[in-house]
Amino acid sequence: MEKLIFWLKEVGKEFNDVVGKKCANLGEMTKAGVRVPDGFAISIPFYRKFLEITGAGKEMEEIVKKYERISEKDVEVFEILSEKLKGIIEGKEMPSFLRDQISSYYQMMCDRRKEEVYVSVRSSGPVSRPGMFETYLNVKGENEIIEKVKKVWASVFTPRAIAFRVKKGLGLLSDELGVGVVSMVNAKAAGIAFTADPNTGDLTKVIVEANWGLGESVVSGHVTPDRWILNKETLEVKEKRVGLKEFFVDLNEMGVIEKETPPQKKEMFCLSEEEIKEVAKLSIFLEKYFGTPQDTEWAVDERFDFPENVYFLQTRPVVISKKNGIEQAIDIILTKFL
Repeated sequence: MEKLIFWLKEVGKEFNDVVGKKCANLGEMTKAGVRVPDGFAISIPFYRKFLEITGAGKEMEEIVKKYERISEKDVEVFEILSEKLKGIIEGKEMPSFLRDQISSYYQMMCDRRKEEVYVSVRSSGPVSRPGMFETYLNVKGENEIIEKVKKVWASVFTPRAIAFRVKKGLGLLSDELGVGVVSMVNAKAAGIAFTADPNTGDLTKVIVEANWGLGESVVSGHVTPDRWILNKETLEVKEKRVGLKEFFVDLNEMGVIEKETPPQKKEMFCLSEEEIKEVAKLSIFLEKYFGTPQDTEWAVDERFDFPENVYFLQTRPVVISKKNGIEQAIDIILTKFL
């Protein structure tokens, strides 16, 4: 029988087209000895099997046949298509044959922890499309996980994602996703690190940005985080700045919640110097391992002692922008409103 779900430790970069880049990189980091949370990857063939067994694939093919000549200006059509295609995926029951596999892997995670585990349910496509598809945080229980898996698949058909494929001349059904189901880190602080300056391409620096709680507030760019610039050779902190950190993202009973940062926490750094250097050191290691400057996401788990508390959640090549400040500001504005 074809294997459709893999533990993260079972996969690596050669699995990119099977489980998607995000899960493949998590598996590769595990092999390299970098600490990543426990989890499993639901493969792209699993998604195809879902489409086949439920008939969703044929239904979607019939719908898109009517929209072969749409252009990137057909905004209203994107909305209509999105509603129809997302509705097909979200409206199908997960076939028992597939449901049982997800349940089995989740139960094994729970057995290892001796408790019901909270997880993130994350998109993982073979081609990186940062911020394009959905992620669901702090999900618990097999029924909720299965519903969120379907929602991640359906996020391929948001109006924005459809418009992107039309603009690029890609097929309307061409994006297919794997899904990562990964244990949540109980983060006291989290953020991102770049092993090259994404604005200038400077290879001598490591830039670390962080906020209290989960890293979503930093990744989204909706908060001014703490920031450190380190010398890549010596790990000496050359510059540092306390961010405004107006709010942070915290775990809720289910899902997450934005909270206002207490005044005293706004005025202090959210990481110790040893934690900053550990994040930088591991990010540099990943740069050497993958052979190119990396853009990493990580979190510091408040349940554990240093350095066992530093977990990496993602790594990918740094995208170097050659645009000037005004052009970058315009890009940020457009990203928020499109």
